[in-house]
Amino acid sequence: VAAASGHTVVLVDQSDEILKKSTKGIEESLKRVIKKKFADKPEAGAEFIKKTLKNLTTSTDAASVVHSTDLVIEAIVENLEVKNKLFKTLDKFAPEHTIFASNTSSLQITKMANATTRQDRFGGLHFFNPVPMMKLVEVIKTPMTSQKTFESLVDFSKAVGKSPVSCKDTPGFIVNRLLVPYMMEAVRLFERGDASKEDIDVAMKLGAGYPMGPFELLDYVGLDTSKYIIDGWHSLEPNNPLFAPSPLLNKLVEEKKLGKKTGEGFYKYK
Repeated sequence: VAAASGHTVVLVDQSDEILKKSTKGIEESLKRVIKKKFADKPEAGAEFIKKTLKNLTTSTDAASVVHSTDLVIEAIVENLEVKNKLFKTLDKFAPEHTIFASNTSSLQITKMANATTRQDRFGGLHFFNPVPMMKLVEVIKTPMTSQKTFESLVDFSKAVGKSPVSCKDTPGFIVNRLLVPYMMEAVRLFERGDASKEDIDVAMKLGAGYPMGPFELLDYVGLDTSKYIIDGWHSLEPNNPLFAPSPLLNKLVEEKKLGKKTGEGFYKYK
């Protein structure tokens, strides 16, 4: 998305193999975009892909490429220690003006910023899946984020064609803070035997206009991911009933029924 909007991007991952797969995935994604965007102009579509891919290079060494960047967006595993280790390293090699941002959906941005010497040039940029389709970006401002940094992150979000909303560094920001307790409440409704999961899904789709019901959404997101988020919040606020763990969700994760990606979660998939 950044490359398609004219930014020079270096995509960093752990191995060349992963990067090859990623680049192929990006090409496929761009082909889908041009089918809609340039339906009657195939030449313009081909040119768009060429131009976008020209803006994109790959590397397995983040420290060696960070010296010429203005913005670093981290989107690695949801583990604070691993993220902080990366940010600490990059902090040593990045120029003074470089802004660091995390795409985390559930961890505290402040804790990551504190691992660096650039707390004022650190914020959250939370994109939504699938990123080419979803218009929203949550721009997260910690108590230390400078106004200049915040405005730069908002401007960048607009420059890549997204609609930014702003939020303080609070668990789950806006969307997940409302969405995760809603999904957990649906599981509790089902656990109590008050309604079937199928009926709950139909009710929320037809009654609230949601594109997916809560159980379909949980399976799509991954039950392990949802459990990870709720467990993290529960440890932060053990007395908040909205963050209480669910025995059924824990049992499914224990049985490795994690949703769509494993073929079974609340529903079965072929």
